[in-house]
Amino acid sequence: MTIPLTDISAFLGGLHPYDGLTEAERETLAAAIEVQTLPQGATIYRHGQPLDGLYIVWSGTVEVVDANDIPVSILGPRNSFAERGLLREGVAVTTATATEQTVLLMLPKMQFAELIHDHQVARRFFDRSRTPAPRGSDLATSRVETIMHPSAYFCMPGTTVQDAAREMRDRHVSCLCVLEDDRLVGIVTNRDLTEKALADGMAIYTHVDKVMTKDPLTLEPSAIGSDVLHAMMERRIGHIPITRNGALVGIVTQTDLTRFQAVSSAELVAEIAGSDSAEEMAAVTARIPKLLVQLVAAGNRHEVVTRLITDVADTATRRLLALAEEQLGTPPVPYLWAACGSQGRQEQTGVSDQDNCLIIADGVTHDQMAYFRRLATFVCDGLNTCGYVYCPGDMMATADRWCQPLSVWRGYFENWINKPSPEAQMLASVMFDLRPIGGDTAMFKDLQLDTLRKASGNSIFVAHMISNSLKHTPPLGLLRGFATIRSGEHKNSIDLKHNGVVPIADLGRVYALQGQLTAFNTRARLEGAAGAGLISPSGARDLLDAYDLIAETRLQHQARLIKAGEAPDNFMSPASLSDLERSHLRDAFVVVKGMQAAVGHGKGALS
Repeated sequence: MTIPLTDISAFLGGLHPYDGLTEAERETLAAAIEVQTLPQGATIYRHGQPLDGLYIVWSGTVEVVDANDIPVSILGPRNSFAERGLLREGVAVTTATATEQTVLLMLPKMQFAELIHDHQVARRFFDRSRTPAPRGSDLATSRVETIMHPSAYFCMPGTTVQDAAREMRDRHVSCLCVLEDDRLVGIVTNRDLTEKALADGMAIYTHVDKVMTKDPLTLEPSAIGSDVLHAMMERRIGHIPITRNGALVGIVTQTDLTRFQAVSSAELVAEIAGSDSAEEMAAVTARIPKLLVQLVAAGNRHEVVTRLITDVADTATRRLLALAEEQLGTPPVPYLWAACGSQGRQEQTGVSDQDNCLIIADGVTHDQMAYFRRLATFVCDGLNTCGYVYCPGDMMATADRWCQPLSVWRGYFENWINKPSPEAQMLASVMFDLRPIGGDTAMFKDLQLDTLRKASGNSIFVAHMISNSLKHTPPLGLLRGFATIRSGEHKNSIDLKHNGVVPIADLGRVYALQGQLTAFNTRARLEGAAGAGLISPSGARDLLDAYDLIAETRLQHQARLIKAGEAPDNFMSPASLSDLERSHLRDAFVVVKGMQAAVGHGKGALS
């Protein structure tokens, strides 16, 4: 089939990233493209073969399967494929077949390389790795939308100064924006009311338009903190309305700037360490959502954000243990408090319950166990007060099962390894994430090393753990989209926890088991697996890039909810993303699915 160059150029003009090229550049690209017509059933390329170039579907349908012949995508017109292999030594990482008569546009690999090299829009589109965002220097380089208060209270020009004062008192704010026909015409502050209305003896029914600052300075949400600082210092003002296309969307005050600078993990840790009750700690942990927003806005990587947030939980746990010992007395025998779940992996976000257990030194008597049950109740109740809600599955030290001597814990792991029932697989998956938090942490080292040695040497147990790790799957739809939740409260969204980061955490746990790796954190486990040869260098890069993208998308979603005044969650609508973001996120899920398939087929990820 022959297609005129003008038609190919026009076709490319309707596709991203080619729509970012000039018409002349698209014409040059079109001239390099080869048109291929394939019959139904024709193989375009096979896994492991050198690739000729990038393919774009002009008409027809293409099925893409991974190295284990598991379908990954069914592609129709306007979809492109083979880019991942081209960026990985030029070798195909999938197999592509025409499922009906299909016409393809093939951009040779040399021209594809030139396209990426010469055009940032193409480089950004095809590069699925996560380049760390430039780190902001806190306030000065953070965007205003991160700093501002999204609820800007307002009144009308005809509002009396007395009513305005009452509104400000009741709202606990220091200013009101003045709107007329939804247009910002002024701002009235506490200073205006005291220095103008009160000091000049104006009547209480004077309208605010007599004392307000007319046509105040405004900034866009895309401005940065230094714009706010410079404007406030230069104009000697303490309030700046934030508008988007002329519409009021928020307000920044000097108090907002102070609060923004005050929220840091070190500050929270210091305040918790000095707290004398769970209630005092709760007032501190309530600022964790703001900490998350600030850390994300400053461009910190996801593993840094979650580590700093987890540090706050660790500090709260240790402080509660200290308060418990002050109240209950010296422990009768040594003990170890350990966390599992996201706290154990140092991966807490804005949504976390508690998962913990108590390991007590052997030799503890029945009567002495009462002390540790009281200690567990004190700490778990305190964590719940601090916002780390009780575990729905009762995976807490308050359960008798998870408050036991060290020898019992050794028996637990031995039974799970030797008799890997479905329950044993589930419990082992949770408990392989145990991390010492407080007490005699030395008790943990031998338990961990001994357990890893026995577990990795039992091929049946390893196989069951691999099977268990594949229960959480990425939310992929074959038709180049996402498999969203079909009904209920979160309809048309994807679960970025259970179908996003959890499948990768499960893979990391399997690699740690196979390689006897002692790391707790998922990213550290993946890096360790690569270093131990459990994953090929290219497979490791792909999986790490996929993990970074999914985890950072989750944090950015939570930060958006927090800034909007909503509670953070893990359920994101793909429609909230741009086409580029959806494309990259889907490719990340494809990588995870491929790695799951490789592990499930006993191939590791060495292909």
